[in-house]
Amino acid sequence: MNLARLTWTEVPPARVLAVPLGATEQHGPHLPLATDTTVAVALAERLAAAIENVVVAPALPYGSSGEHAGFPGTLSIGQDALEQVVVELVRSADAFAGVVIVSAHGGNAEPLGRAVATLTGEGRRVLAWSPPAGTGDAHAGCTETSLLLALDPDAVRLDAAVAGNRRPLAEVAGLLRSRGVAAVSPNGVLGDPAGASAAEGLRLLDALGADLVAAVDRWGAGA
Repeated sequence: MNLARLTWTEVPPARVLAVPLGATEQHGPHLPLATDTTVAVALAERLAAAIENVVVAPALPYGSSGEHAGFPGTLSIGQDALEQVVVELVRSADAFAGVVIVSAHGGNAEPLGRAVATLTGEGRRVLAWSPPAGTGDAHAGCTETSLLLALDPDAVRLDAAVAGNRRPLAEVAGLLRSRGVAAVSPNGVLGDPAGASAAEGLRLLDALGADLVAAVDRWGAGA
């Protein structure tokens, strides 16, 4: 069920609201700026298909993407603003039995965690979910290229797909945090898109969707 297509009189009571949280940021020369938002929406829709009690909200397409500054097209609202946006958005959702934030951008994790802590401290039912750690390469490599080939193949510029910095994220994290992605990878890719396929993307979507559904089941969508 898609919230944006309902009138206020059609919003069913006691439903859980799933909010896709993405980003508008560079994903190398071959993937669109909306990559994270596209993935978040797809996973929220899979959640709603698996659990009848879930309504999908319009996506929030801006997040904390300051590490990608310097690449044209990247738009970031920063950590503090994102934290406050999530807090106020969930506070406004009292018509729902709870809120699940489906985040597909790793840079959103810290402000999202703080927002959830504030909201749960107020007694609100809210769950934040992100892909588990270690899910593929770091950024715009084989993992995200495969996901987009499954979800929006026309948006993938395979002729422009080239490897970036292939070192493990742990080895470059310090420089990345202090000076941004451009200092680590001039083309914005952390990984290698070689070998990406729609079939692999569908496999990843199935795995991520199953993890999300399991997390919401544990949390209790019908509570």
